[in-house]
Amino acid sequence: METIAEATKQITIEFTNLARVIAGEKEIQRAFPQASTYADIIAWLADTYPDMVGILIQENRRAFTNSTMFIINNEMSLPAFILEQTPKEGERLTIVSIPTGG
Repeated sequence: METIAEATKQITIEFTNLARVIAGEKEIQRAFPQASTYADIIAWLADTYPDMVGILIQENRRAFTNSTMFIINNEMSLPAFILEQTPKEGERLTIVSIPTGG
């Protein structure tokens, strides 16, 4: 019996600052299942780069810490705040951490 391959979409993830140090690379391209949400991609990042958990990724592994976000297609006006939304084919997600404190 022949199985039908699950539909996927290509996503580019760019690492900046601390994320780049932890990941050890500038960017990656990966195919994710078509139904993947931004939260699913964060969970994949947590599994792939466990040192990000507790620093850039919350302990629940489905959201970033308060000072970290995805910027979509290099548009600072388009951060991914609703993590249950689904990214589009070919999106470029840049992990940005904003320094906070007083």
